[in-house]
Amino acid sequence: MQKNDPYAALRIKEFNIFLLLRFALVFGWSMQFIVIEWQVYTLTKEPIYLGLIGLMEIIPAFTMALFAGHIVDQKEKRNLLALCIAAFSLISLGLFLLTWDKVVGDWSTQSILYGIYALVFFGGFLRSFFGPTIFSLIALIVPKKIYPNAATWSSSTWKAATVLGALFGGFLIDWIGVAMTLCTVFILVALSFIITFQIQKKPILNPNIGESVKESLKVGLKFVFSDKAILGALSLDMIAVLFGGAVALLSVFAQDILHVGSKGFGILNASISIGSILTMFITTYLPVSKNAGKKLLISIFGFGVCIIIFGMSKLFWLSVVALFFSGVTDGVSMVIRQTILQLKTPDHMRGRVASVNSMFVGSSNELGAFESGVAAKYLGGAARAVIFGGIMTLLTVVAIGTKNKTLRNLDLTKDIEEHESETN
Repeated sequence: MQKNDPYAALRIKEFNIFLLLRFALVFGWSMQFIVIEWQVYTLTKEPIYLGLIGLMEIIPAFTMALFAGHIVDQKEKRNLLALCIAAFSLISLGLFLLTWDKVVGDWSTQSILYGIYALVFFGGFLRSFFGPTIFSLIALIVPKKIYPNAATWSSSTWKAATVLGALFGGFLIDWIGVAMTLCTVFILVALSFIITFQIQKKPILNPNIGESVKESLKVGLKFVFSDKAILGALSLDMIAVLFGGAVALLSVFAQDILHVGSKGFGILNASISIGSILTMFITTYLPVSKNAGKKLLISIFGFGVCIIIFGMSKLFWLSVVALFFSGVTDGVSMVIRQTILQLKTPDHMRGRVASVNSMFVGSSNELGAFESGVAAKYLGGAARAVIFGGIMTLLTVVAIGTKNKTLRNLDLTKDIEEHESETN
């Protein structure tokens, strides 16, 4: 196998099955996310209710994250993932029923909202298990020397599914309606459950099976907070996503600022992910391991600039371009962060480290959605909220880049060479 083979991970059959599984799952999940946002805003016409969607998901996702990481490190990964997908299919079915007129035709708006928020809350609970399980499973499918390549393809697949999910979600709202779109999501989740069993069960590499939850979490947290590169990357992405994300307010921009309807809403969502997927595909040919720290800082600074431009724009095409380049810069930062985590995390701690990652970055998406909704209400509109978030992102990059010398000077080429020598 060539040293810089951009298709190294794709030459492993089981990894391709894993990518197919992840694509089907994320494609459906992405559609579900934007359809629910569209439905909630259609019912209420208040940005604050969009923020509550994020809040309902982050509460269980954040509070359960560390415990979920402990469980993932103690259990077999394939079956655990199948269990999570089975539970997620019940959420998708419930959301379909809550938007189907034959079921909720005489329900009050408040009752429907309560039902949606309850299912989103349950989804947040499952979310705490999904990330650590998938992160750990990748490392059991591919050899260490191609972790960076596998992480790039996995992230690219996630983004590709997000692109098409967002695009089709917006279009399907217009073509077949909200309820039938969510029914489609349920079918996709069911298919992903079936695909899961094409992956073989994996060994449990944790030497401390039966370790107490308290001791397990203590060891995991100590590892993360003692590694300045990991801690710096997670902190940077957390605050950038928290303040710089405009996704939660895209339905407001589509309906009330740009006036482009559900199709435009889908295009706005998809433009972010298109930028990311193109960038991540390019990084399979042009690895970002050299001077990774500086590249991470530059990419997130560029992300903040793009978000500010989007917030100021009143033109649809300019908004699409700004979101596209926010996706480009986000794609670079995502590849670097995932590579850092894969290379620097011991096999027996992957669940716990991934859980901390979900607390820092994954949960900040939902908390960012809540922050965006609150900011839109109290800063005088969605545009001002997005601009404020972009400015906060820029300030965060400057602060962390100045104080964290380890992250600023991080170079991952030596880590990759060490893994290659171990394999050989």
